[in-house]
Amino acid sequence: MSFDIPSDTPLGQVVRAPENFVSRSDIALVNRVNDTDRRSFFKKAFAAAAVGTVAASPALAAAAKSDPAILNLPAHSKGLGQPVAARPYGLPSKYEENLQRRESPGLTRVNASSVSFCPLQGLFGVVTPSGLHFERHHQGWWDIDPTQHRLMINGLVKKQMVFTVDELMRMESVSRIHFIECGANSGMEWGNVAVPTVQYTHGMLSCSEFTGVPLIKVLEYCGVDLKKGRFILAEGADGSSMTRTIPMEMVESGEVLLAYGQNGEMLRPENGYPLRLVVPGVQGVSWVKYLRRIEVGDKPYGTKDEAIHYVDLMPDGTHRQYTSIQECKSVITTPSGGQKLLAKGFYNITGLAWSGRGKITGVDVSTDGGKNWKTARLQGPINDKSLTRFNLPWVWDGKSDVLLQSRAVDSTGYVQPAYRALREVRGEKSVYHNNAIQSWRVDAAGEVHNVHVG
Repeated sequence: MSFDIPSDTPLGQVVRAPENFVSRSDIALVNRVNDTDRRSFFKKAFAAAAVGTVAASPALAAAAKSDPAILNLPAHSKGLGQPVAARPYGLPSKYEENLQRRESPGLTRVNASSVSFCPLQGLFGVVTPSGLHFERHHQGWWDIDPTQHRLMINGLVKKQMVFTVDELMRMESVSRIHFIECGANSGMEWGNVAVPTVQYTHGMLSCSEFTGVPLIKVLEYCGVDLKKGRFILAEGADGSSMTRTIPMEMVESGEVLLAYGQNGEMLRPENGYPLRLVVPGVQGVSWVKYLRRIEVGDKPYGTKDEAIHYVDLMPDGTHRQYTSIQECKSVITTPSGGQKLLAKGFYNITGLAWSGRGKITGVDVSTDGGKNWKTARLQGPINDKSLTRFNLPWVWDGKSDVLLQSRAVDSTGYVQPAYRALREVRGEKSVYHNNAIQSWRVDAAGEVHNVHVG
């Protein structure tokens, strides 16, 4: 599917969301006040930044009689630029410095056990730059000397072994593109609208090319007992000693990796350097960072972070455990909350879709709150358990109030639910695995707001 821009339709203009609306000093202040004051501060800070952003926006191209950027020869066209290797490791342009991972004020009391959110609204394609990959730490991150790091394999294996990172890197490797999503992504939105922008509603999500050794190959080398050993326990080396149970059937599929590479280079320290587990389609907490031990067992381990945390609270007060698969989900990233449409004309509605159960097979987009749907174009590559970008051409008349939504379908036939349908099953008190349809309201002035519909 392709589309052309009508030649008689002017191009619209989007003002970016005020990505830097809360400074680090503001975050420190908010962390010292109560929950009510936090929410009030958050909303006021966002509103103030939004006003400043709109006021600083350039005039519309249609209103300009001449453009100095075209008429005048710039300095960079008349002189010698920077030499090669001026920066031995390349960095983004200074003009892109506002595109950053960001904290959420008051989310946790200790920022070593917190989250930084990925700026989905400013990214292209499906691969997340390593420096913008979201973070979730339970005891802070470490930069571990790879020569001193070890991986132990024990439990139901013939040979209990210890591997260095270098030994693992000498084994046959594979590279695959997969998304990773925290189970609590969109968790603040269960009850009602909580945060204004897509960076905060859906930013505990990233997608990378991971390189490593299939775990099953290492277990087979150790003589794993696949008849008795139906689960593994993965343990991290950080202060939280994060431990997670993974079913052996996932490992046997060959998808689970002992990963040391990310996007063509070694993992970043914030993402588990020098070794992490990659478990495609499963919530991020099971992708154990700083991986130091794999134990093979005959039953689930029921660790702290499986029995108390990362469980789903149901309406009747019971908890669901081991609900690790990230269900089919999507979100429109442009236009999205905090952005502003400055003029009528053509816009490209774009966003991301993903599923922990397979490939994305379709995305529908609505501009009227779900009454009518149009099929979006899926932009390749379309990989298994990976982000998929979608696009839909749209012309805004410059005055109508519209409700934008996206609804994804995966290769199992599962359809992303509306909030009403999800809450009928899960209630409103949960935290994890919120995959409801996200709604953005574009008001008559072109301002985009986070709203709940259906």
